[in-house]
Amino acid sequence: MNLAELIGNEEKRLARFPIAREKIFLSHAAVTALPHCAAQAMADYAYSSCKDHQEFPEFMKTMTETRQLSADLIGAEASEIALLGPTSLGLSLFAKGISWEPEDEVICYMDDYPANVYPWMELERIGVKVKYLKSEELGVITPELIESNLSEKTRLVALASCNYLTGYRIDINSIGKMLGQKNVLFALDGIQTCGAFPTNVEHVDFMSADAHKWLLGPMAIGIVYVKKKNFDLLRPALLGAWNVRSPDYITQKEISFHNSARRYEPGVLNASGIVGLKAVLEMIQKIGIDSISKRLLEIKSILVEGVESLGYKIHGPRNGKNASSITSFSHHTEKSSEIFANLNKAGIIASCRKNRKGEELLRFSPHFYNTQREINQSLNILAKLSC
Repeated sequence: MNLAELIGNEEKRLARFPIAREKIFLSHAAVTALPHCAAQAMADYAYSSCKDHQEFPEFMKTMTETRQLSADLIGAEASEIALLGPTSLGLSLFAKGISWEPEDEVICYMDDYPANVYPWMELERIGVKVKYLKSEELGVITPELIESNLSEKTRLVALASCNYLTGYRIDINSIGKMLGQKNVLFALDGIQTCGAFPTNVEHVDFMSADAHKWLLGPMAIGIVYVKKKNFDLLRPALLGAWNVRSPDYITQKEISFHNSARRYEPGVLNASGIVGLKAVLEMIQKIGIDSISKRLLEIKSILVEGVESLGYKIHGPRNGKNASSITSFSHHTEKSSEIFANLNKAGIIASCRKNRKGEELLRFSPHFYNTQREINQSLNILAKLSC
């Protein structure tokens, strides 16, 4: 079934996304509700695990297929994919696994989500200098801003593919190309675009993205990508019997890692999560990421027009190449937290976040299965709450 058929057939839409039967779910930038395919796959696995051991042969095949689906989504090789979550785990592995030299510099953005700041901030304890980008507008990170902050000592730049509050999407390819030409590593927190917009890692060295947002998958499982040429550079920070060669489960006299991204997986994996991740990746692949991103920008256009007509201020891009399906907004008189609570009572699931100034922002983040009727219904309720 393609996207048009899904949106045009309410019975099938509700069967695939049961949350829509009772609620309007507009909070995919937070933690998604599971689609039926993921919940069913995980339930089937759980039941099978009471009749066989949890790593039965079918699951091992599923794990291999999930690596390939993950690689296909981001333009990588399956051997470059570790199946780990949450996002912060992968980002911490990147920060901890590199052998840093005194006075190395890392560049990041203080107003990215904390999970992509703290792992780099912690490096200050071992002498690494952390420089924080300062943008004129929240989340607006351009190649020019980054280049102006580079120095001869810059070793790595760590950014989010999309700002979690304003929804500003960075130009991953342009930034990655520029950094590559200067021999600077590029680490990406991809959780706010994977599953929503093309997130190609051709010019990215490391990426981590949990499944529980736009990938529509379960929590604590995700895609950790390490470019093959960086395997020796990024030493595994977590060691166990799975990633260190241990023939016949016997400890060896020397540590030797597997020659794929499996080297970053120390032990037993989140099998149930992997099964659920595979189900949503198959769904996203069938629909097509380009169709999904086009749909999301169409929904955003309707949402932005409606929100602004009600007197709300949009925080972040309204349209264009840097826009995403995250739309944050505030009212000049009404408190966002009170509107958020009343939306929740009305069955509209959104988010309420604060910026560094302490301003409360409502955040709507619809996905491809949300309909224009749901958006209009949400706008009608917003109108009643802000009059």
